Amino acid sequence: MARVYDNRPRISAGMALAILIATGGPAFAQIDLSGMWASRNYGDALQNQPGPEPIPVDYVGIPFNKNGLTRALSYSYSQFSMPDRTCAFYSPAYLVIGPFGMRIWNETEPLNGSTIAWHIGGWEDLAPMTIWMDGRPHPSKYALHDMSGFSTGAWDGDVLTAYTTHMKSGIVRRNGAPHSDQATMTTRFFRHGDILTVTARIDDPVYLTQPLYLTRTFEVSVVAPARTVGQPCTQVNEGVPEGAVPHYLPGKNPFLEELTKTYGIPADAALGGAETMLPEYRKKIKDGYKLPERCPRACGGPGGFPLRPN
Repeated sequence: MARVYDNRPRISAGMALAILIATGGPAFAQIDLSGMWASRNYGDALQNQPGPEPIPVDYVGIPFNKNGLTRALSYSYSQFSMPDRTCAFYSPAYLVIGPFGMRIWNETEPLNGSTIAWHIGGWEDLAPMTIWMDGRPHPSKYALHDMSGFSTGAWDGDVLTAYTTHMKSGIVRRNGAPHSDQATMTTRFFRHGDILTVTARIDDPVYLTQPLYLTRTFEVSVVAPARTVGQPCTQVNEGVPEGAVPHYLPGKNPFLEELTKTYGIPADAALGGAETMLPEYRKKIKDGYKLPERCPRACGGPGGFPLRPN
């Protein structure tokens, strides 16, 4: 029988791996983040939900400096009703403090299939976010800031780490606690089966003395959210005249003592600061804390429940 020779070039396993790395192909540790993710509002959900919560002056756990606290205390919820803000977006930090789910998908390079970018769809009040994976640099510090910011990403094992700059000023808590337009955000996406944990580190040289960490948990969903952009918004009259900016002057915020009156937490704690981030701070305020007889607000049922033992 005649011997048949195969003269086609052969590629070794090592060469194949080298080509995979050189062409930007997916590393073995990378995982698929694409899909629809429903927010599971555990932990600090009441703090970041709309409605009767959160208490306006509750900055416990936020490492404000003097500038940040002054800016926070000047904030009025009525700013949402300004004609030029009724359809405004939040900054990308809202991804981990907002109540909504999200849709994630990747954009691929057509020739080798590598991921150029990950996209996170927008909500009614959050602009879509793009995380560039192709090694492009961040723009100049003088470049335009917008509500999406500018994000680049890289894989650290099976964790996607994104770095966001060029954000407009926004909030780090739904009661108006601010971050400045000089803030940056480092976001990590951890997937464990059907659960996606997103953590964000906010560094702000203008308003914060230390990094602030925020966390949100999502779960795979087949029903929501399906949108990749926010819904259309119609500007309406909500009672704030054009040209007016609702605010509180220094020392005039009417909610300064609300956290103390509601839950007995000392006023100094309500104003935040780096010290309030630590569990040991509870020892410092122990003598000034007065436990209410019953849970007075956000108690999970009508009338609350007793907090003190009978």
